Amino acid sequence: MQDTYAELDRSLGAIASGVEASEAHGCLCGALCAEDAFPATEWAAEVLPDDAGETAAAALVPLLSDIRDATLGTLAGDDMDFQPLLPDDTQPLDERVRALAAWCSGFLYGMGRSGVLDKLPGDLGEILQDFSEISRATLATGEAGDDAERNYTELVEFVRASVQLAFEELAPQRSRGAAARGQEH
Repeated sequence: MQDTYAELDRSLGAIASGVEASEAHGCLCGALCAEDAFPATEWAAEVLPDDAGETAAAALVPLLSDIRDATLGTLAGDDMDFQPLLPDDTQPLDERVRALAAWCSGFLYGMGRSGVLDKLPGDLGEILQDFSEISRATLATGEAGDDAERNYTELVEFVRASVQLAFEELAPQRSRGAAARGQEH
């Protein structure tokens, strides 16, 4: 996935998106958890700058589609191998913390755009509050070393497991949305 992170980050930067790869992936994951259909074209509309032309969108949609399909596959799979798209561990810790914060912010946006925030089952409201806190995370000056790395790793694992839980818990709502849309047609 690290190659995917770098490729998405480069692609978004090339079109002056203003949305970094981790935030974009968080948005995707939040939307996939909350909505039964979130095509790559809708995701592109969320991450492309307002002044991006059709050429930029057409160039980005295949990459977004591949990432969307792979992400949905891991969320829906039985292996519980979903991973948020973040910089790899060779990057400075402050960059990784910033990316995790942006990822959580994107996730909250993706969930919020669907309108499900007022009808969350189980502990999802509390999890989203935690994500809101993580979205403001920074690495304090002088905070580094093994403890900081361990704390970051634990946060990433919490996010990973929480997203997997959110996807499972919201499955009935996604199914009702799909059924309602099927009746409209």
